[in-house]
Amino acid sequence: MHDLRVLRDQIDALRDGMRRRGKLGQLGPLIDRAEALDRDRRLNIQAVEERKAARNAASQEVARRKKAKENADELVAQSRALGEEIARLEMELANAEAELERIMYELPNVTLPEVPSGGEECNVIVREWGTPRTEPGLRPHWEIAEALGILDLARGAKVSGSGFVVYRGAGARLVRSLMNLFLDVHTGEHGYEEVWVPVVVNRTSMTATAQLPKFEDDMYALRDEDLFLIPTAEVPVTNLYRDEMLDAGQLPRAFCAYSPCFRREAGSAGKDTRGILRVHEFDKVELVRYATPETSAEEHECMTRHASVLLERLGLPYRVKLLAAGDTGFASAKTYDLETYAPGVGAWLEVSSSSTFTDFQARRANIRFRPAPGEKPRFVHTLNASGLAFPRVIASMIEHYQQPDGSVAVPEALRPYLGADALR
Repeated sequence: MHDLRVLRDQIDALRDGMRRRGKLGQLGPLIDRAEALDRDRRLNIQAVEERKAARNAASQEVARRKKAKENADELVAQSRALGEEIARLEMELANAEAELERIMYELPNVTLPEVPSGGEECNVIVREWGTPRTEPGLRPHWEIAEALGILDLARGAKVSGSGFVVYRGAGARLVRSLMNLFLDVHTGEHGYEEVWVPVVVNRTSMTATAQLPKFEDDMYALRDEDLFLIPTAEVPVTNLYRDEMLDAGQLPRAFCAYSPCFRREAGSAGKDTRGILRVHEFDKVELVRYATPETSAEEHECMTRHASVLLERLGLPYRVKLLAAGDTGFASAKTYDLETYAPGVGAWLEVSSSSTFTDFQARRANIRFRPAPGEKPRFVHTLNASGLAFPRVIASMIEHYQQPDGSVAVPEALRPYLGADALR
């Protein structure tokens, strides 16, 4: 969420930020309306204060006249009229503030200067690692996994519907093994504090991280309760310190959490329907960091590297892509996508999105820190990354490590967790 001062002091930068996202035509009128509402709101506040002062003066004069046994009827009527006008102005003020808040919730973050303008065609590959397999005849993951009996898509659909998956036997152990490997690396080597968080959150938490109100149609809501299944552990983890004040010495803070994730993906019908490339429930280890504004850029690079390390441990070729402004998520100021190559489907698959949100989420969540005793509080910068999401990692791993006999070799780093060197 943007500071209201942006409407007064940096409105051209706000408009330029929407232009770089390719959304000025859509959001420009909202910005104009917000600017007008903020101006009228400030005039309204001034008018209310002036009338309250006049009413107080009138009340004092009424008291003086009554004490002096003088007639005060005219002043009593004037005070009553001022009260009615104050009530009217305060109602207008409340309506303006509600509309202004609604508009501010609809405006995405402004991307950082180094983010390219334009849509996904302007994304930039900044780094690559490993060599993808390209030989002909490689099979897609669903064929291999179902032949091995480690994936049961048909029964997942029967039990829950399309987009839900059953892992069986070694497949179930594979999911558990990935969770343990990822958490062990992040906690043991990268210094993250592990947290185990609820998978059900309230509307305030979803709004704080900007899933609501913008993406409510993509969320799973609990019937008759204003609660939601989490789309990512980012939501509960980021909200751990909502409405709290941190000391500068507590920053940076780094958390990691495993969770199942739930997304309806209402706008994704027909995309990647085969296998486990796009599902409604999936497992993921999430990384969340709090930083000061001065260190958030460095923290972002560090967190992106932490996610990349896992792909290297698994021996999966990957690339790091800097997203252009028009392809950057609503709340993000800068995002790197980590993509690993799946040779069976011949595609690069996103397995992590690493983003810095500057103070956009923290302003919504009211997460602040005090730089030094006695100094004015500032909003923290929040960051998160998948470290990593399981389904596409599994798909890429099965396709990358498939063998001519139908088995799948297990990456060396995963063997101690899985207790096997191959899936057969």
